[in-house]
Amino acid sequence: MDTIYEIVKADRLNDDTYVFTIKSETIAKKARAGQIVHIKCGEETTAFLRRPFSICSVDKEEGTVDIAFQIRGKGTKLLSEFAEGNTIDVMGPLGQGFSLYPKHKKIIVVGGGIGIFPLLQLLKDHPAEHKRAILGFRSKDRVILEDSFKNSCDELIITTDDGSIGRKCFVTDALKEEIEKDPPDMVFFCGPTIMMKVGVGILKDYDIPCQVSLEQRMGCGIGACLTCVCKEKKDEDWDYVQVCKRGPVFDGNDIIFD
Repeated sequence: MDTIYEIVKADRLNDDTYVFTIKSETIAKKARAGQIVHIKCGEETTAFLRRPFSICSVDKEEGTVDIAFQIRGKGTKLLSEFAEGNTIDVMGPLGQGFSLYPKHKKIIVVGGGIGIFPLLQLLKDHPAEHKRAILGFRSKDRVILEDSFKNSCDELIITTDDGSIGRKCFVTDALKEEIEKDPPDMVFFCGPTIMMKVGVGILKDYDIPCQVSLEQRMGCGIGACLTCVCKEKKDEDWDYVQVCKRGPVFDGNDIIFD
């Protein structure tokens, strides 16, 4: 299977966050919102394991996919050094994506920091009649992809920790306000674990279903190892499941957030 593709565009979103447009008709044709790709960031001596990245956006006509990432360690630092015209080794699409049910007429997506990335294609693909996005950042200078989200939903709400732009509150506070104003049929989360834990708890009080996209370190990306396990409820007990194989998207009420 050919996994070598060209980076046709490489942009820097801020001082440590990048977005690459990768030419791959194969991945673009199959990709669903919420799925991931597994990328080789360097040589085996510098970055042995591939890194998982959410698919941020897909252009099926052009045969391209966008992946966005923030420098978090050795692998993403090496990846940031790739440039337009370089080739890159990409496996995908992998995993289970978001559910796009027409019965959900009103949806809200909730993202924190770099957790916003998989939510963009979800907004583009979901058949809902009314779409809201609540995105949280530390401060105004950390806000990314604002225009892309504005163009993909009916209402964009930005929150910041310091109030330098948008509402000064947590995304979960804004979510509760939106629910009380106009309850959605479905909510989708991606971001810090504590954010999703609190968000899922809020939705239980209103009996609103949700899905969460988990961000886990992965080894193989295809379910052959146990690097990316999370805890999933099973009857009255729980069990470990592999995020790369069963996820990264799960029913929010099935996950045990530690």
